[in-house]
Amino acid sequence: MTVALLAAGSPNAVVLRPVANMFSQPSADAGVVSQAIYGSNVAVMEQRAGWAQIRTADDYTGWTPLDALKIGPPYAAAGQVAMVSSLFAHIYREPDVTAHAPLLTMPFETKLEIAGSDHVRWYQARLADGRAGWVQAGDLTFRDAPLSTADMLALSRRFLGLPYTWGGTSSFGYDCSGFMQMLERRHGVMLPRDAQPQADSSVLKPVSSRTDLEPGDLLYFGVSPQHITHTGMYLGEGQFISATTYQTPMVRIDRLDDPHWSHLLVAMRRVK
Repeated sequence: MTVALLAAGSPNAVVLRPVANMFSQPSADAGVVSQAIYGSNVAVMEQRAGWAQIRTADDYTGWTPLDALKIGPPYAAAGQVAMVSSLFAHIYREPDVTAHAPLLTMPFETKLEIAGSDHVRWYQARLADGRAGWVQAGDLTFRDAPLSTADMLALSRRFLGLPYTWGGTSSFGYDCSGFMQMLERRHGVMLPRDAQPQADSSVLKPVSSRTDLEPGDLLYFGVSPQHITHTGMYLGEGQFISATTYQTPMVRIDRLDDPHWSHLLVAMRRVK
């Protein structure tokens, strides 16, 4: 995506904040439409009075403050790159957790350029703003192969209890479609950002009956198949996981036979 946009004349920028909100208009008073996490390469479509309209790799656009970005070459696009595999990872100024407070705290899936190692338990990262930072090896993975369905379902449970956040796309807080998009991304499947386009996506196929549901199937809720407002993932035995505001605003497991959810289920999908 970044290469294509650059070819079209849109400059690349790298996100400098752990999580950068994307707004519907160039104002912090506007609604949040999505987020971009640290180190993400985005295309700058327009600049206006300290704001930039950006397009993310999933083809989503929104406005973010210019000071949340560094316009320039792509980050973590070559060389040795690691991904944060913990829910959160502290970045320190030296390989020591006691000497100073963390420089930054990164969310799950953050990609980092690796510059070196102490060969014991630390890796040195070259941060997007040029600084050096140290991250513990246990917070990183160098393996980015797609997960099996079973491993994806196991991963989903690691996020239980994290807060629901409207527009959220990170472990700092997901919304329902951001959570499903992340799980399928780890599964090697690229879904659109929002629930309705996900349900309509050509990479999915319908599941005709609740009795045919299999673990890993995607569930879509709303007033009709054309007006979907929530999504989750089927775990089996009548249970599903989602980021929801129902009862407790967090990533949680619910039952499909709960009357609240049963009458709202309007579509079921499976990866082709």
